[in-house]
Formats: sequence, C-alpha cells, structure tokens
Amino acid sequence: MSLINDMQWRYATKKMNGEVVPQEKLDIILEAASLAPTSSGLQPFEVLVISNKELLAKIQPIAFGQSQIVDCSHLLVFASWENYTEERVSAVFDRLNTERGLPLNTTDAYKNTILGMYLPRDPQVNFEHTARQSYISMTAALLAAAEQKVDATPMEGFNSVALDELLNLKEKGLKSTVLLALGYRDEANDWYVKLKKVRAPKNEFITFID
Repeated sequence: MSLINDMQWRYATKKMNGEVVPQEKLDIILEAASLAPTSSGLQPFEVLVISNKELLAKIQPIAFGQSQIVDCSHLLVFASWENYTEERVSAVFDRLNTERGLPLNTTDAYKNTILGMYLPRDPQVNFEHTARQSYISMTAALLAAAEQKVDATPMEGFNSVALDELLNLKEKGLKSTVLLALGYRDEANDWYVKLKKVRAPKNEFITFID
C-alpha cells in the first residue's frame, strides 16, 4: 500500500516555497524517469533539468506566469524527438547491443522492421508518438517524487514553440512536451493543499470484461 499512500499524499502543488530538493532525492527521481518503459526501448526524448533562476524567470511568462516555475527547486523539461531517423534508431540499438556484449547486427531484423514502419510516416505522427513516450517517463518521475516526499507539478500550460526557441531545442531536433516542477509545498499560501482528493467512482472509471 505504500505506493497508494504516496499517491494519496501527492497533489498538483500550486504554490512552492523555494526550498531546494537534495541532490540524492533529485537523482532518484531522474533515475526513475530514465528507467520508465518506452516503445521498443528507444527513449525518444531527453530531460533537461533547470535550476538557474535567471533562466526560470525567462520561462515563467512562457508558462503563463505560473509561480511554480520560479518557486520550484528544479524544473524538468521533457523534450521529445521531433521525428524518428535512421541515425537515431540505429544509435539506440548499437548501444543496446554493445552494453549487452552482442554483435551490432544482432537486432538488425527488429530494427529494420521499426525503421520500415516509422520512417515513411508523417513527421507529426512520429512526434506525437515520441511525445507520448515522454509522458510515461514524466509519470515515473512524478511517482518517484511522491515516494521521496518531494512535491511535483506536471504542466502542459506553456508555449512550447517559445520554450523550444529559448532552450535552442530545434537545433537538437527536439520539441518540448511537458514540464515537471519539483520542490516543496508552501502550505500557508497554497489554497489547494487541504482540498480533498477527488477521483471518478470506481464503477464509472473501471470496467471489468471477463
């Protein structure tokens, strides 16, 4: 039940107090993000960890003035590949085989199947696929933060085009998809902290098909 208790404890923190998250806790959260499952193990995204206050101040108006951007300890920016390429996919499989002590051509059949499916697709379709993978990673980080009793606020409310320009993501073939602010709740000033957590009734949310 510890995971459920952690999930009951967490909430989308609306006001943070600026306290710094210890490095050892941050490392665990980032490790969870890294270990999250992704389609074919490609991990088609990167995570930027921003703590520079001047940069966070520039991001705040891009995120519609949300205070967590400047009051958080670290802002995680999940940035997905804007498209699949043969070079990117091949690099992943080369690393996989090298780490496992296997010949580089061990996974050629599977790799070529993936390339045959992904490369002909519209780039926007591929980006939407990589973006969904980044959300899986963000969720793993969110749960790890709760386990570490670090508050976290997932954010889609930002101008991704402006953020990509600020962070020079296009030069890396990336597009920002979701943000995760990490820090600690300001209980005295967060109106949301004491509200009951409400979810859909189980009989409406879950359907059993035997």
